[in-house]
Amino acid sequence: MKEYLRKGLAKYGPRACDLPPCSLEQAQGYCRRLTEEHYENFSVSHFLLPRELRQHFCNLYAYCRWADDLGDEFESEEESLELLEWWESLVDVFYRESSYTLAHPVFIALADTVHKFSLPRQPLVDLLSAFRQDRVKTRYATLDELLDYCRLSANPVGRLVLHLGRCHNDETARLSDSICTGLQLANFWQDVRRDFEIGRIYVPQIDLEQYRLTEDELKIGQPDQRFRDLLKCEADRAEDFLRVGEPLVKLVSPELRVSVRLFMDGGLAILAAIRRQGYDVWSRRPVVSKWTKLWLLARAYLRRNS
Repeated sequence: MKEYLRKGLAKYGPRACDLPPCSLEQAQGYCRRLTEEHYENFSVSHFLLPRELRQHFCNLYAYCRWADDLGDEFESEEESLELLEWWESLVDVFYRESSYTLAHPVFIALADTVHKFSLPRQPLVDLLSAFRQDRVKTRYATLDELLDYCRLSANPVGRLVLHLGRCHNDETARLSDSICTGLQLANFWQDVRRDFEIGRIYVPQIDLEQYRLTEDELKIGQPDQRFRDLLKCEADRAEDFLRVGEPLVKLVSPELRVSVRLFMDGGLAILAAIRRQGYDVWSRRPVVSKWTKLWLLARAYLRRNS
């Protein structure tokens, strides 16, 4: 278990007795430190975001980090699901009672963000549904099932960011969903081997059948032409989602344009890395080099007004 989570549960968890008082300033500092320690693109994200949004980004990230790790860091499925229920109960109290005095620092800090940007409850609890689903569902029969998972696991993050930019509406939400889904799919195809090793297969079962592949053949870890053709199909589909969302760049507030462009281009870069390897994601995990990331950042920044 990650050290921050172990200490956090002991201090603030459902079995903690005397919860220590925590000021807003202390809670915000907690969220900043958690983001700095765990978000690999922290320095880049702070460069991209205007100063007035940086703390709020950290508050949202801290909420997602806790929720994600409550879903992943425990061997016991029962314990993980119980803790996710506890986390959602804090959300419910938070919205039902407008309580900004909850003792957990993440919620104390998040209260300020919710209040200033009128963040809705649903995206926050949708994420928890996705983390629960990962504990009980390891196979997806169809593309529609997989897209429904993306609706819970990826799309809420984009919608919350739109609220931070005060540019959430039906059209921007639709385009954001497309980018977030495309990026989630790209991450799935980048991590086919890693997910398989922990017992998860995100490739729809109907697609495996179409390309005449079985799970026993996947265990061999030697991608033949059938697997490469399958992954090409999945990568092309992910790119379609990313491209469909591209008009969002010009519809969001100016301070979010570089971030949106970078998220989209980052997903495309992952797909390009997969293609460069001839769709062999078993021999080694496709990665985007630091130089490519820097180039994407520079290009997105230069195109921010175009």
